[in-house]
Amino acid sequence: MALASAARVEEAIAAAKAALPGWRATSLAKRTNIFFRVREILMQRKSELAAILTSEHGKVLSDAEGEISRGLENIEFATGLSHMLKGERSEQVSSGVDVHSVRQPVGVVACITPFNFPAMVPLWMIGSALACGNTVLLKPSEKDPSSAVFIAEVFAEAGLPAGVLNVVHGDKEAVDVLLEHPDVKAVSFVGSTPIAQSIYKRAADQGKRVQALGGAKNHMVVLPDADLDMAADAAVSAAYGSAGERCMAVSVLVAVGNIADDLVAAISSRMATLKIGPGTDPSSQMGPLITAEHRDKVASYVAGAENEGATVVVDGRAQHFDSNGFFIGVSLVDHVKPGMKVYDDEIFGPVLSVVRVDTYGDAVRLVNENEFGNGVAIFTRDGGAAGNSSLMWRQAW
Repeated sequence: MALASAARVEEAIAAAKAALPGWRATSLAKRTNIFFRVREILMQRKSELAAILTSEHGKVLSDAEGEISRGLENIEFATGLSHMLKGERSEQVSSGVDVHSVRQPVGVVACITPFNFPAMVPLWMIGSALACGNTVLLKPSEKDPSSAVFIAEVFAEAGLPAGVLNVVHGDKEAVDVLLEHPDVKAVSFVGSTPIAQSIYKRAADQGKRVQALGGAKNHMVVLPDADLDMAADAAVSAAYGSAGERCMAVSVLVAVGNIADDLVAAISSRMATLKIGPGTDPSSQMGPLITAEHRDKVASYVAGAENEGATVVVDGRAQHFDSNGFFIGVSLVDHVKPGMKVYDDEIFGPVLSVVRVDTYGDAVRLVNENEFGNGVAIFTRDGGAAGNSSLMWRQAW
């Protein structure tokens, strides 16, 4: 698709601004009915959207359908959002003084979404923004923009007025306009940490409301008493699902005590059975990566880990594929330590690093010293360790 010029982006902003008064004045009941229709249409055309998503992004159909299901949950949430838009009233807060508050739309909202979930993340953002009475400019990733167009068409079919939801295809030039234009009042972004930091600062400096979500390095801690098979199954699914191109992928397995050797063996045996192939093949469990550049970058982390002294147990670079696409095999790297790039960086690919530690306390310190969030999983039969873990992890920002 052609990328929009700065002038074209400004036209979209003007359309969103012009549609704002009418949409803001639309009753909550009418807004809710539109969302119910959106949900119904997306349910009916789910397989069609999944096929578009798979053909353009490359993820397997089961992942595409799962992504759409998660996005539909946000549309379902939006149908009930009207109950959260009520204001408050307090009487006699001072002598003869009553206070009341109302919840009003912010205005024109820019939603800048990533390549890895081209249906789910737009539905996250635009559902709540529209339900609250805002108008939206959706700027999808230029790598896989067709899902965003499909979603916008569904909203139009459901009765959303013209100009309320606008899709702008573009790169940095389009983003610059969205961040700097005075008629854009809020920005929502998902992507890499450096870009998130830049967008947050630039938009905030313009007085806009901003949410900017960046990268992650999720750890999975396995204690010696854990169910080995359950932990190995979960590690393979969490590390290699969606080809590791998701911010909640497990990219570090922390093996505590003497479980490491058996756990690595169990994981590597399961990796051998993974079917990697075209996303359109129903038997495929993992598809290609998004671009050749990204595939090569992922491969460089495996090479770098080997050079830094880690042990490459399974090397995805060695696997060859007959299908067209940016394929790479799954990799398992053992004896990884902080300071190695394979541990320190967000790889965003099918690479699982194993870090060995002696104690549960060592595992907690390791996780807490990492600069990234998003999540931590713990596998253990010890209810006390599992229960106390939520009090011991800190969220990294």
